[in-house]
Amino acid sequence: MGKVVAVTGNEAVANALRQADPDVCSLYPITPQTDIVQRFSSFVANGVVQTELLNAESEHSAMSAAIGASAAGGRVVTATSSQGLALMWEMLHIASGMNLPIVMPLVNRALSAPLNIHGDHSDGMGARDTGWVQLWSESAQEAYDNTIMAFRVAEHADIRLPVMVCMDGFIVSHSIARMEYLGDEEVKNFIGPYQTVNPLLDMEHPKSFGPLILTDLYHEYKRLQHEIMGRVKNVVLQVSDEFEKLSGRKYGLFESYRLDDADIALVILNSAAGTSKDVVDELRDKGIKAGLLKPRLFRPFPYEEIGKALKHLKAVCVMDRADSFGGYGPMFMEISSAMYQADGNGKRPKLINKIYGLGGRDYMPSDARQVLLELNEIAGGAPVTAVKEYIGVRE
Repeated sequence: MGKVVAVTGNEAVANALRQADPDVCSLYPITPQTDIVQRFSSFVANGVVQTELLNAESEHSAMSAAIGASAAGGRVVTATSSQGLALMWEMLHIASGMNLPIVMPLVNRALSAPLNIHGDHSDGMGARDTGWVQLWSESAQEAYDNTIMAFRVAEHADIRLPVMVCMDGFIVSHSIARMEYLGDEEVKNFIGPYQTVNPLLDMEHPKSFGPLILTDLYHEYKRLQHEIMGRVKNVVLQVSDEFEKLSGRKYGLFESYRLDDADIALVILNSAAGTSKDVVDELRDKGIKAGLLKPRLFRPFPYEEIGKALKHLKAVCVMDRADSFGGYGPMFMEISSAMYQADGNGKRPKLINKIYGLGGRDYMPSDARQVLLELNEIAGGAPVTAVKEYIGVRE
């Protein structure tokens, strides 16, 4: 058993970065992520790690520096939230398009306007098409574990892709929770030494990164990027299996909670899943066969596996802590796509979409109970009155 501590999610992630001892950390502070890079900066200042710390003038510059350092041949990290991720936007595509294995904790926070510093998923969901691998975390423990595994996933020879590790702003990032650290040597051995691939600083073997590609090859290049993304699921499962042997903690592409014999279920990300599990247990005690699915790997999205896990249900509600204005919630659209392909006989569960918790609005057990009871009525034959609906709204 490792060291049991009571820490915030930000502190847990900062310690995971310390244990990885990256070559370069380019940083710019933004609430609620600031505490991660602040703590990591103290590790650098105190000589605990050998990392070169780059204090950038903006998040765009922080990602630009991370790209340069990674292309040069270093193990590189950064971190951000909300508007910071938005300011990095063009550079996110460049990092993934160049196959640079940068690891970036993303402390999820609402996007402006209006200005809001609290947690929702609009930043991470907005970045889902940038070519980054996305791992989502329910708790400080999961954020810590995912950060350690992110290095192995990002640097795997079959993919070499950047990874963002998502956790809820304030709810996880600033709340103190019980968790277990692995030993420094255990983490060092698990992650392993960094293997450079075509480093720019190898002067004996010149190479080019990010050349101009016009209509003759750009289409083929993007198909290759898609094919590389297709390898990620197997890498994530392989790394997770090895991590379980080290830590005793099991992770997959998603978590199923009381789902196998369920009639109804919620699909929900991150910290709100914990609240929902308690309500699932409560309704089970009352004879209602409720369950829950919590995605972990959101990009690439495991359509086939999730479709198979949900297709036996009678009714499902996809809970989105972000909205795609003018469309359904972003995760609802992914689940709908998965379910459409899951069963060719047309026997699919009825799907509804609830938007909750924007800008840090509390998600309470009563919200989960309300939705599950509605699903139970739909499963019993009641009509769906609204496919998409905001819940927890003040009248």
